[in-house]
Amino acid sequence: MSAPAAVADDVAPIRFGREVAGDLEVAEQREWLVTNGIGGYGSGTVAGTITRGYHGLLVASLKPPIDRRLMLVKLDESLTYRGESYDLAADRWASGAVGPTGFANIESFELEGSVPLWRYACAEAVIEKRVWMKAGANTTFVAYTLVSAAEPVQLSIRAIVDNRVFHNTGMVAWPQSVEPVDGGLRVTSGGDSRPLLLRASAGTATATSELYQGFSLPQEAARGLNDRDDHVHAGTFEATLAPGETLTFLASAEDEAAFEEAEVRHAHDARLLERFSATRSAPTPAWVERLVLAADQFIVARPTEAQPDGLSVIAGYHWFEDWGRDTMISLPGVALAAGRPELAAPILRAFSQYVDQGMLPNRFPDGSSTPEYNTIDATLWYVRAIKSYVDATSDLALLRDLWPTLTEIVRWHVEGTRYGIKVDASDGLLAGGQPGVQLTWMDAKVGDHVITPRIGKPIEVNALWYDALLSMVAFARRLRKPTKTLQAQADAAKAGFERFWNPETGYCFDVLDGPDGHEWALRPNQLFAVALGGGLFDAPRERAIVDTCAHALLTSHGLRSLAPADPAYVGFYGGDQTHRDGAYHQGTVWAWLIGPFIDAHLHVYDDPAAARRILEPFGDHLAAAGLGTVSEIFDGDPPFTPRGCVAQAWSVGELLRAFTRTDNH
Repeated sequence: MSAPAAVADDVAPIRFGREVAGDLEVAEQREWLVTNGIGGYGSGTVAGTITRGYHGLLVASLKPPIDRRLMLVKLDESLTYRGESYDLAADRWASGAVGPTGFANIESFELEGSVPLWRYACAEAVIEKRVWMKAGANTTFVAYTLVSAAEPVQLSIRAIVDNRVFHNTGMVAWPQSVEPVDGGLRVTSGGDSRPLLLRASAGTATATSELYQGFSLPQEAARGLNDRDDHVHAGTFEATLAPGETLTFLASAEDEAAFEEAEVRHAHDARLLERFSATRSAPTPAWVERLVLAADQFIVARPTEAQPDGLSVIAGYHWFEDWGRDTMISLPGVALAAGRPELAAPILRAFSQYVDQGMLPNRFPDGSSTPEYNTIDATLWYVRAIKSYVDATSDLALLRDLWPTLTEIVRWHVEGTRYGIKVDASDGLLAGGQPGVQLTWMDAKVGDHVITPRIGKPIEVNALWYDALLSMVAFARRLRKPTKTLQAQADAAKAGFERFWNPETGYCFDVLDGPDGHEWALRPNQLFAVALGGGLFDAPRERAIVDTCAHALLTSHGLRSLAPADPAYVGFYGGDQTHRDGAYHQGTVWAWLIGPFIDAHLHVYDDPAAARRILEPFGDHLAAAGLGTVSEIFDGDPPFTPRGCVAQAWSVGELLRAFTRTDNH
């Protein structure tokens, strides 16, 4: 096969030389990600080691976008050139040993569009390796191109496999059989999974069945989880590669997979950037263009019998599913701001099928068909996402179709639905919550203990409730429906919202009428009272909210979830689940909150240049953890180390949306 074409020069590459790629400790902190648009992915480290139980070249989604299985873990490659052997792969072991040590031969690594590219220097021989997935299929391609050498090299590839649920670290799925097929091997594990097809475009394949025990997973150790894994060496592939030639390796959970499908994703990346550029009236920094490619990784199929073309948004890689709240917060950024409004309608329609008792599901658990509804705000974000889409497209057909669902949402919230969610007729505000249930976005829970229960009337929920009522008034006018009742409900909510202002502190209560009264903690949730733009407070109080949050909560990578002066503040996110969840919303920085902060800042100060300066540090972050994408969270204390998922949809979406807002403000 010929070498892959170079990526179009539309986005600056993220690139490292030996100072990063050849340093194991540093290179392991940088993770790459490729996706297939149906929930599957491939991911690993620049060093070539696996540091998480979620790492693998093929993590297949068998019931898109969930039921994900770790199938091809990694390829341990070496090449022989002029009689000497050179490792390309690297492994960490529970014993503390590292071997092989192929990271020492990495001359450079770069993200070529969305495709990871390693360049290895083995004496004067130079070989490149690329990894990508076929869109819409559980198929991963790995291409090896011998860029230069004085003579051919012999390439040896050991396929390390598994077939376990991707959460279940340490539970190896031993193959029932490894059988030869044309050009490769078929690995069958039985149960409810699928066989794994392994093929190479040239050379020979030899079946093996050898247990590799004790892979070390330092990222899992840092999270207080099982930090060892076992996998199976299922086969060895060998081929001779002449200068200029490319060997392509295929791993697939599909019945039919062919090398003819191995088109590198460069053209797809170029089309995404072209679509985005068409929406722009000014030059765009390279790091913002990268967000467009990152946004695409979260869009996934969620087909149903009623809507075969349904779409959704994976909340984060590696371990999250598609969540209702995260999807609706992310949608204006990953679809509309990215220049792809056609993605929004299938998402909005798909989720409408799951609205029940006026509520949108919180999440769709992996391995389950039963959605969970423990959320007070996802439905309100759904209404806002619909408004963002309709404002951008004037798609009244969708609005007409969803109008009955929207009116039912309002009715259930006024009359009462699950978890005590109901409008309080005395002040027009939305209340909700019950012991042991986490309903707001601050949803950490350890066992039966909810860390931030926020029972009562949370401020961001009521800002969203008022915004939803205003949106319904606007929808009704577009559809020529009555508005009187909706407007009266909105007026009542606005009048009641005055109760959130705390004159003693000069900023807002976080929750009203909780079991122990009002909650005084300084949190970022009050920003929504300004960011959503409903005029809930006068200009001096709006400025006070923005200034207070900027002083106590704003960091280079988002906003803290609690002010450092609070006795409950935790500035480090780490350790076992109890410690991590205890810090999750008690000081940890959340990248997605940069979106509402920029909205509020622009509203108060009308200074797009200042807003852009606040966003610029994210450009450096794109090369620091999940390459080309944005982490879920960061430590509350400097240096604000990235934590949680290395790629989070609402982090990417809100950052992209916020930047485009600085153009249009």
